[in-house]
Amino acid sequence: MDKLEQAAQIEKVIEEKIRPVLHAHQGDVQFLEITADGFVKVRLTGACATCPGAQQTLSEVVETELQEAFPEIKGVIPVFQVSDDLINEALKIIRKDHH
Repeated sequence: MDKLEQAAQIEKVIEEKIRPVLHAHQGDVQFLEITADGFVKVRLTGACATCPGAQQTLSEVVETELQEAFPEIKGVIPVFQVSDDLINEALKIIRKDHH
């Protein structure tokens, strides 16, 4: 199975098995890529992005379902993206504290 076909199959599992679970909690997941060494990179979105239980969701839902469908997957790596607005606010606070 080539990378493109594997990515399509991963998307299918996410759509059919993982997304419905996350939607029940007002969350979602975005598949980003599969690394050369066999890890799947995802980004949790919606309520899942800020949920304290996100790590548990990743291991018990996302990783479990993907590894069940694709035993060759070594694990799931979450990618967190912070908005530019949040970064700018943090920089304002940091700069104010240091001047």
